[in-house]
Amino acid sequence: MIDYLRGPIRHVETDYLVIEAGGVGYRVFCANPYAFGAPGDGEKTVYIHHHVREDAILLFGFASREEQSLFRKLLDVSGIGPRVALGILSGGRPEALVAAIRNEDLGYLTRLPGIGKKTAQRIVLDLKDKLSDAPVAATGGPGLSAAPRAETEDDRGGALREAKEGLLALGFTEAEIASVWPHVQSGAEAGASADALMKAALKQLYRK
Repeated sequence: MIDYLRGPIRHVETDYLVIEAGGVGYRVFCANPYAFGAPGDGEKTVYIHHHVREDAILLFGFASREEQSLFRKLLDVSGIGPRVALGILSGGRPEALVAAIRNEDLGYLTRLPGIGKKTAQRIVLDLKDKLSDAPVAATGGPGLSAAPRAETEDDRGGALREAKEGLLALGFTEAEIASVWPHVQSGAEAGASADALMKAALKQLYRK
């Protein structure tokens, strides 16, 4: 089974990237492929969940071991497959998700893509006790122990700034970003990560 891939990013789409390793290009589905950078940015490491089913072999990629572990825990929940689990991770910061599960915050969970009330209840029931040693911290590193705090204007502004910087790094101009930015800002939910904001902006940019 593939655990991680290291090499240059050769191609990026809205839901997957292609990373070259050992002369082979691997298509890897990600919550936000653009977070790994653009083709030509040098070698990247993508942690992999290798998913095998009767009709397909699929690779799902993550920026850290912590995200990889959280994804696999979500797959243990009845009714959640890899696509839904990936959508959950794209909807907010991993540390916010872990804290919401531990605090039984159904309101937060039901705002995530593809999650209704019953599924949110199953997530809490199945995972709350399994996340006591969750390896995702409030700062994005090891050892989460803090409950989610109220989002501040600085938090939101920081995510927006990071998303805009990421779009500029991908080669979009200030004018192109400005043309879709009001839509991104108005549609951004509280706690939305920079990755989620970038993905929303890219959907609008590619429609133009």
